[in-house]
Order: sequence, then structure tokens, then C-alpha cells
Amino acid sequence: MTNSAPSHPFLSVVIPAYNEARRLPLALKQLREYFQRCGLSAEVIVVDDGSSDHTTEVAARFEPGPMALVLLRNRINRGKGYSVRRGMRRARGDVLLMSDADQSTPIWQIEAFLPLLAEGCDVVIGSRDLAESDITEAQPWLRHLLGHLLRWLRRLMVLGDIKDTQCGFKAFTRDAARRIFPRVRTDRFAFDVEALLLARRLGYRIREVGVLWCNDPDSRVHPIRDPLEMLVSLLRILWRHRHVSAAAPADPKARP
Repeated sequence: MTNSAPSHPFLSVVIPAYNEARRLPLALKQLREYFQRCGLSAEVIVVDDGSSDHTTEVAARFEPGPMALVLLRNRINRGKGYSVRRGMRRARGDVLLMSDADQSTPIWQIEAFLPLLAEGCDVVIGSRDLAESDITEAQPWLRHLLGHLLRWLRRLMVLGDIKDTQCGFKAFTRDAARRIFPRVRTDRFAFDVEALLLARRLGYRIREVGVLWCNDPDSRVHPIRDPLEMLVSLLRILWRHRHVSAAAPADPKARP
């Protein structure tokens, strides 16, 4: 489903959504109000990842206002990575942003990303772990502890200079997204790591920026199962891309 849309929007926002019938209306309303206010040409791509609730119906009924709204639906649950990858393939913007359905990082934070992309960065990622990050509501202590442990292990294994690979707010130039995401093979939570590792391999310039972030207690992340699954995925990614340096910064001159 697609509403009447600009043929070439400046910004594409990809939202993976699994059983998000409750949170999605508010997120879409926030996006619509922001684009009405700032006048940015934008499309929003909601990828329903095989939801068992009314996520598809909620998105289909929403009045998008000035933004284009595209709805894609996976017949079965395939994972966040698969859904983001599908949305990125469909996106038509000059800048492609992945953003979570809970809007834990609000859309207006893109204003800190766009100047960096205009100055030559290819990938700008939100971070919860920098000095300038603003965490307005922290995760429960168990998720917080497991998250820090997982990030510590990830930095030992790969992308050691990036503090936070898992914040769900990342922007890519059109060229970078078109080359990175067709190469991503991870379907679930660790896809961010593989996407950033591929960005580095392809010589794209990555910038990490502290963002405003608020934990939503209605998280889709299981505190035990999903970190274990991510650890296994990290090992697979490390093996798959074992020839890529784990810490060296990207060299923009290294593009093939």
C-alpha cells in the first residue's frame, strides 16, 4: 500500500514493526507533525514483520498528511534485520533513516545528522553511550546490565571504536544504503553490527552521535533470549567477515 507520494523524497524513514498496533499511531502522528512543521520532503516506510495484531490495519488507516506512507508486510515474522533491509531496498530518498516504532529517539534528532551527511559522512549513527547522549528514562537494571555486557563483548570482537551499534536510529546516504544492505545477511538484532562492518569494509565514513533516548517499558527485546541470540549472531558475523579489521577507522579513499 502506498499513498500519493513525491517521486523523489529527500528523506526516507524505515520503521520495522512487529505487533506495534498500540505504539505505531503515536509514532506516525509524531512523524507527520514534524514533517508538517519543517517542510521536509519525506516518505515513511512501515514494514510489518508478520504481526499477529492489527499493525497493518493501523498503518493502512493512518492519514499521513504531507509525508508519503508506504506499507510493506512480511507474510511471516522474519526479524528486524530482514524488515529494515526490505524497507531500505524500497526507499527512494537521498537520506535513508532507520527508526524504531517506539520513537525512543524522536525524529527531530535527524537535525543533528543532516549537516554531517552534507559534510561528507556516509553513515551517521545514534549512540546512547557518548558523553553528550541524553537518556531520559533508563532501562530496567537487568536489561541495562546485559546490554553493557553485550556491548563490551562486541567491542572486544568487532568495531571496537564504536560505542553503541544497537541504537535504532541510523542514517545512510542513498549510495551507502544501496551498497550496504544488499550484502547484510543477518535477519535479527545483530544486523546493525553487520551493516556497520560492511560500511567500514566498503570505505564509508561512519560518525557516531549522542542522541536523546527514552526507554519504552513495552520493549520487544527479551532480556535473556535476545542477547544470547545476538551473541551467536556476532560470532557468525565475525567469522563471515573475519578479514575485516575490528577497530581501524574507515578510510574514504578505500572505496572500490
